[in-house]
Amino acid sequence: MSKVINWTQYFMGVAKLSAYRSKDPNTQVGACIVNNDNKIVGVGYNGLPWGCEDSEFPWQVREGELYETKYPYVVHAELNAILNSTGNLKGCRIYVSLFPCHECVKAIIQSGISEIIYEDDKYNGTDSDRAAKRMLEAAGVKYTKVEPFVIEVK
Repeated sequence: MSKVINWTQYFMGVAKLSAYRSKDPNTQVGACIVNNDNKIVGVGYNGLPWGCEDSEFPWQVREGELYETKYPYVVHAELNAILNSTGNLKGCRIYVSLFPCHECVKAIIQSGISEIIYEDDKYNGTDSDRAAKRMLEAAGVKYTKVEPFVIEVK
């Protein structure tokens, strides 16, 4: 008998597959936005803006002066998925491999997305995480952690 995955596993799988496009050597994140008809309307991964060559920016640097690190240059997966979307995101769900930072949460709320489904919560309890969850609760955006799944290929 063949294995059939559910919608959550499918869309999270698309998000996680998208993460493999990221050149970030430390944290690859993917996102998949889905409408109420279970149609994918946006996909993204963390990467540099169009026209910025990967070899010209400090992907490896995580500490030091902001200008010399990767942080001011990388567009997060959630924002890329929103920017890559096909249109109105009101009422959509976003599947993301890592719980969004406070900056991405602002874009998620503003875009009209009504639910976040995520697997990893490695920054749980940080100031960014607490601010993100505070805004989500105030805006009435639901967030749900799901357990990772593995598909065995034989």
